[in-house]
Amino acid sequence: MAAAYQQAGLETLTEPTDVWEIIETIGKGTFGKVYKVSNKLDGSQAAVKILDTVSVVDEEIEAEYSILQSLTSHPNVVKFYGMFYKTDLKTGGYLWLVLELCNGGSVTELVTELLKHDQCMDEALISYILYGALLGLQHLHNNRIIHRDVKGNNILLTIEGGIKLVDFGVSAKLTNARLRRNTSVGTPFWMAPEVIACEQQFDYSYDTRCDIWSLGITAIELGDGEPPLSDLHPVKALFKIPSVQFKTFIFKKEQKEQDQ
Repeated sequence: MAAAYQQAGLETLTEPTDVWEIIETIGKGTFGKVYKVSNKLDGSQAAVKILDTVSVVDEEIEAEYSILQSLTSHPNVVKFYGMFYKTDLKTGGYLWLVLELCNGGSVTELVTELLKHDQCMDEALISYILYGALLGLQHLHNNRIIHRDVKGNNILLTIEGGIKLVDFGVSAKLTNARLRRNTSVGTPFWMAPEVIACEQQFDYSYDTRCDIWSLGITAIELGDGEPPLSDLHPVKALFKIPSVQFKTFIFKKEQKEQDQ
């Protein structure tokens, strides 16, 4: 894998510690820890994913780097400040993915904290979050990018109240020759039926509309604290979601809420 990165030219990336100084650890991601960093030149702050040794970095990191690099700035998509390479003689080196700092955490963390105090998220706040996420998705879709993992944990808040879409590791770029996808990826409880169907039937495909389904499930997550079927094993949920029974369950839930 290191050879693959050398072929891509990433070994020529700038040394990160020339510009960025680590302040504190703020989380742990799939491929490594996340830190708050400060820019030595202007004092601005950012978040950095310091990825585990290059030898274990896979195609998801390449996909995220490619998509973030190609996107123009948008207020509802996390800003990308660049990829850096930290040389280490023992491990072979680390990749630093520097992104906008979202101090408010994820909206999943917010609703979970509210539930701990026997409170539900206000509908006006849910609407505000979904509106920001929709604007971010519109920007992605206008650039022919499917996020493919929309959920509360991938919608972050800034201390100023900004709504930011993050985590493009499983996102896909559409082209003129390929306006639909047929790879089943995402987080089970939030996956659209047409995405799940691609796992069993290779002639199935989907487009950007699958993100809208996932955002709808996120709306339920914000209202209830968890997505539908979360009491099931993820594999069992994958079989339930495309069923008529699941769609009936969602419809009845909406009708009940409207009647109250």
